[in-house]
Amino acid sequence: MAKERELPPPLEMACLNALWELGEGNVEEVRVCVSRSKPLAYTTVLTLLDRLSRRGAVSRRKEGRGFRYQPSIDRDKLRRLALGQFLDHHFGGSVKSLRIFLEVEPVTIENMEKLETARAVSAVAGADGSGDSSATTLAWTQATETGSGPET
Repeated sequence: MAKERELPPPLEMACLNALWELGEGNVEEVRVCVSRSKPLAYTTVLTLLDRLSRRGAVSRRKEGRGFRYQPSIDRDKLRRLALGQFLDHHFGGSVKSLRIFLEVEPVTIENMEKLETARAVSAVAGADGSGDSSATTLAWTQATETGSGPET
């Protein structure tokens, strides 16, 4: 990617995940794959793949009247970048701090379900797609404090 330190936004990430799953695909194949979790219009997926292509995250080759896309960036490389940014932002870059946090507050199915609930509440609150993490933080705080999930 052009800016090596920048992670793709969520919808572009969904398209990349689809391409990693498919190996390669045209716009419709990617749209079908992405639509299992988030319905998107053909033109939206076309725009997202075009952006990824311009940034160098996917390559494309002409096929008939359209293009066939495939990921240019390794999935594990992007995961390492995302994890590094997560560590930098939330734990001052310290793996030791992350380990301590995970030992004190182990990741459990219940905690993951609470986080998913918090994300759903956040998505409803931030339906404009702005990715406002304050709504997720508030919902997560409510879910963990009450033990029953955020109030809606």
